[in-house]
Amino acid sequence: MMENKPLKKLQFVEEFGIYFEAQQMPRMAGRILGWLLVCTPPQQSADELMDTLQASRGTISTMTRMLLQLGFIEKISQPGERRDYFRLRPHVWQVLMAARMVEITRLRQMAERGLGLMDEGATVQERERLEEMRILYQFFETEMPHLLQRYEEEIKNAGQTPRMKEDIP
Repeated sequence: MMENKPLKKLQFVEEFGIYFEAQQMPRMAGRILGWLLVCTPPQQSADELMDTLQASRGTISTMTRMLLQLGFIEKISQPGERRDYFRLRPHVWQVLMAARMVEITRLRQMAERGLGLMDEGATVQERERLEEMRILYQFFETEMPHLLQRYEEEIKNAGQTPRMKEDIP
């Protein structure tokens, strides 16, 4: 039960839930992710999630299905067991960062389309809103791949495992 879990881990789980709620995600989805970040073993059954997080089977089912669809977690089985387990998807944070790159490109493209829709006589002030957006996202679109490459090099040099290229959509 929840009270048997170390208090600091449960506080972390709650903080993760609150963070995800602030990102327009269900708090329980964040709590599940938070627990999967700190739990031992790293894979948990639905029953274990229900017990630890004091949530109903329906809530755990709905939230794990959503997290599966969003690519945060994966479902695995254990040899000789009939139940499924959930764990964080390998390299999940790098995969999510790559997805952000797609969003950045899309926002830059939308700014460019908006600029193309402006009347020829549009003033600098009228164009400024879209120009600022275009410049910002163009900057991140250009610089983010360099940051990700540098990150991978640092991880590799530290002897850790960098993301797997095949994990990135």
